[in-house]
Amino acid sequence: MQTLNIIRPDDWHIHLRDNTALKLTVSLAERTFARVLAMPNLTPPLTTVQSILNYRQRILAIAKNDHFTPYFAVYFTNDLNAATLREAKLCPWILGVKLYPQGATTHSDWGIDDINKQFANLAVMEELALPLLIHGEVTTNTIDIFDREARFIDTVLTPLQQRFPKLPMVLEHITTAEAVEWVQSMPAHIAATITAHHLAFNRNHLLAGGIRPDYYCLPILKRQHHQQKLQQAVMTKNQSQFFLGTDSAPHVQDKKYSACGCAGCFTSPIAIPLLAELFAANDALPLLETFTSINGARFYQLPLNTERVQLTQSPWVVPEQYTTNDTTFIPLLAGQTLSWQCHFIEGLS
Repeated sequence: MQTLNIIRPDDWHIHLRDNTALKLTVSLAERTFARVLAMPNLTPPLTTVQSILNYRQRILAIAKNDHFTPYFAVYFTNDLNAATLREAKLCPWILGVKLYPQGATTHSDWGIDDINKQFANLAVMEELALPLLIHGEVTTNTIDIFDREARFIDTVLTPLQQRFPKLPMVLEHITTAEAVEWVQSMPAHIAATITAHHLAFNRNHLLAGGIRPDYYCLPILKRQHHQQKLQQAVMTKNQSQFFLGTDSAPHVQDKKYSACGCAGCFTSPIAIPLLAELFAANDALPLLETFTSINGARFYQLPLNTERVQLTQSPWVVPEQYTTNDTTFIPLLAGQTLSWQCHFIEGLS
């Protein structure tokens, strides 16, 4: 039986949700991850430092692991101002500002409608070195959904980086070869998160042989050659600008499996085992720790975790569902067998 001990991973892009779901998502996340960056697209969104601190207290009231640390981002709305940005910079639990183009994904209706109207805020962020965390897709209906990330890079992101060259940026949950190449061409204060499901799957998993809502997410899964480019980015030595953000996004069962199902893959329970399986299959297992546990911490200028986890090549079956307060959530790969398990071992250091 093959085993591997790695620094305890972090998840730099996760949706913990709120209310009914929070007890479940926090308990699952803290089993594996030492730190998470919780997204602010709640209802209502987290647009102030105080709203983030209140949310943090709701999370900590559930967490049982004293070493579990949630971090946050301010939701970038049209009403964002310099005072909020400066207050956010002083808060140790806030790592950046999350940009959602209006209509891009779940609860993005509060997002900005025109990046060109936000240059004053972006200049303050550049001054403060406060990272801009970007959902990088255009939302014009005339643009094919499979092309929206690449078009965003050409028409929005590149001009933005040229105007604010010192602004730290994270292009979140990238899905295309164009995104990989763009990040690789940038200086070290530009980075990207990549999900486990975009590394493991492509659009055939979503569409071939029937539509499978489990795999429906935004940005949508792309062609196989894009998937392979993502894999190359994280399975090659000295690629420090890419790190794990699961974008785990649970939806209530009846909203996920419906005539107009919600976008999002619930991957928090399986992300590290799935990655271990994928990296092992590509003879890249020694590089897993860098992607899951090192690059993100260094980008956000945080110390590496001192705790460790053990990965074991031992089959297990993903639960068919998770239920909390009579509400059911279906994880990605429900009922399927994964060949690796992840265990936190008390005292392993």
